[in-house]
Amino acid sequence: MKKLLSLFAFVLIGLSVYAQPGSITSPEESDPKAKAVLEQIRQRFMSYSSLGMDFTLDITFPEEPTEKQKGSIAQQGDKYRVELGTQSVISDGKALWMIMHFNKEVQINDIPDDDDGGSILSPESLLTFYDQGDFIYYLTNEYKSGGKVIQQIEFKPVDRSLDYSKLRMNVYKDTKDIASVEAFARDGSRYKVTIDKLVPNKTFSSGHFTFNKSDYPDYYVEDLRE
Repeated sequence: MKKLLSLFAFVLIGLSVYAQPGSITSPEESDPKAKAVLEQIRQRFMSYSSLGMDFTLDITFPEEPTEKQKGSIAQQGDKYRVELGTQSVISDGKALWMIMHFNKEVQINDIPDDDDGGSILSPESLLTFYDQGDFIYYLTNEYKSGGKVIQQIEFKPVDRSLDYSKLRMNVYKDTKDIASVEAFARDGSRYKVTIDKLVPNKTFSSGHFTFNKSDYPDYYVEDLRE
């Protein structure tokens, strides 16, 4: 679940105009045009008091048909909830509950520190990951889809030992809305998250970001907090 959610960490005219991957060797040399686009996206998202998002996750392994999963993300301040297939994640900003419906198990964890890499679970961090010095990024392409112009931003991890070789964010040029995010793993598998619907400043019930044991009466709960 954590690996799939990290794809969001990206709740995103002419190649000669942009910096090319071969000419960039450190995060500081990342394309300023790409950063300007990312900053516009971040500033708008940060202006929302809350948001709801429906998405489609495509998972493709070599020589296998693509698997599709529908999911949703809700965020309000530092609280969030993610639903994806048979798994859910709930955080009230103080603790994190990972709920595995397929085997009726719940794991309670502390909110991970940034150094642990666990903060990628937070929708807010999905809009700031590129600013941590872990990626080289640049605008690579611009094309039309459904009458709309799409800008592509590619991210190359500085750490070559990671299990993915690059990430790609597709952005609507006019509105700066994220259309989709893709991850390309070194084993040939691909993951693509397409945003189907985004509702800014959505109202949620008071208990939406709280784990209630009575909602899961037959589940085994393991508290892993220190």
